[in-house]
Amino acid sequence: MKDSVSRRGFLQTGGALGAASFVGALQMLHARQAHAGGGPRAGRGYGPIAPVNDLATGLPLLQLPAGFRYSSFSWTGDLMRNGQPTPGAHDGMAVVGWGPRGIQLIRNHELGQGQLIDAPGKYDTAIVSDGTTTAPLAGGTTTLHLDWNGRWKYAEPSLGGTIVNCAGGPTPWGSWLTCEETNLDLTPAGGLRHGYVFEVRGRASETTGVPLTDMGRFPHEAVAVDPRNSVVYLTEDSRNQSGFYRFIPHVKGRCREGSLEEGGRLQMARAKGIANADLLTAQVGDTYQIEWVDIADPDADPGPFTAPNGGGSASGPFLQGWAQGALRMSRGEGIWQHNGKFYIVDTSTGLDSLGRPGRGEGAVWEYDPNRRLLRAIFVSTNAVDANNPDNITVSPRGGILTCEDGGGVEDQYGFGDRLVGITRDGGSYIFAKNNIVLTAAEISGAGKVVGEGDYRNNEFAGASFDPTGKILFVNIQTPGITFAIWGPWSKGEL
Repeated sequence: MKDSVSRRGFLQTGGALGAASFVGALQMLHARQAHAGGGPRAGRGYGPIAPVNDLATGLPLLQLPAGFRYSSFSWTGDLMRNGQPTPGAHDGMAVVGWGPRGIQLIRNHELGQGQLIDAPGKYDTAIVSDGTTTAPLAGGTTTLHLDWNGRWKYAEPSLGGTIVNCAGGPTPWGSWLTCEETNLDLTPAGGLRHGYVFEVRGRASETTGVPLTDMGRFPHEAVAVDPRNSVVYLTEDSRNQSGFYRFIPHVKGRCREGSLEEGGRLQMARAKGIANADLLTAQVGDTYQIEWVDIADPDADPGPFTAPNGGGSASGPFLQGWAQGALRMSRGEGIWQHNGKFYIVDTSTGLDSLGRPGRGEGAVWEYDPNRRLLRAIFVSTNAVDANNPDNITVSPRGGILTCEDGGGVEDQYGFGDRLVGITRDGGSYIFAKNNIVLTAAEISGAGKVVGEGDYRNNEFAGASFDPTGKILFVNIQTPGITFAIWGPWSKGEL
């Protein structure tokens, strides 16, 4: 999400690991600034947006087009089924279960040090100290349950003892792959190595907490699974040293829960005929023929990396791929599979105001595994068109929707982060806007325990439709709220 392998690491809850080996990672925090100018193409999407009251609290938390309604649930601090407060920093999420017994989602929490999620599956239960703050690792996942009509039932913890659980992705067999966006080694502080993918089972009680080490140790962002052969595609979020990967499971054919724990082969994308192709800038229509190189040691430690517009430390898998001529993106973020193709966000493709590559407003790439073609289908040239899109989803009807993480932008509807749709001809439109400004009285009246404040500059995350395309589920990371949105989808592209 934000530009750091550990930006929600140990700063999230008031403490920072003081060991020297962690200092460099913690110093990679970067502030984002929103830039005005331009605007989405007129006449797209669902028309103008305006504040709409939440059916659960009565508060105008979102701006939406005419005819759309929504309900909020599972706020930070709401009690889960086991009595533990819901963790904050709501992030990646997807529908993993749908049927007569209801709807089930699994949601990430992009946290570092704090309260351990008391889940059936736990990875690293160390109590880590920096000399000032002593606390467990607070990242992980929660599983959300709604009835057949999308009405809220309850939440339960499903994975604990991980950190910086950013995005991830659903599997065709009904589980969720959660990704740690870090490569910190906490063994000097009494913990474990981090930077892995974990499978969260459809039944929370069956989650093992076993890291999928063959998927690599790097600042993972998101994954998407090919339903035909269970190959997993993965993105990396590390400024100007991000690979695009695939994981081929050892299990042949279609996988099931637990199959990925049997291991597999990690590979990194290389542009055919172009050694170390640089995708830090792009134009709509840019196309690369892709081939794949093997990563011999997916669990390798980070190391020094020197390249134009890059530098510093890069992940072990990236360094191995780069040495074989693999390509780099600026910051790989969301990825989603639809009808055999994969839609990938690079949140900072392009140039900034100083002309530096890999610090722009972002792009969406389409990867066709049958033809092995990677093609840019959308490139933002200003923050109003799209302000650093991050998570991405595709509706059952094929409409692309992105979640902004640019720190808010001023447009004709005021200030805030947005949900931005991508049209089939490379344009964009505003579908929704973060409108959360909370007073103490409003919070008390709604029965919530979050802090008061203006949250409009906080990101949307975890957008996912139910299989019928009737309900869009999405999070706003801070103060940590999940929404169900429904309305006249047929009037637009979603």
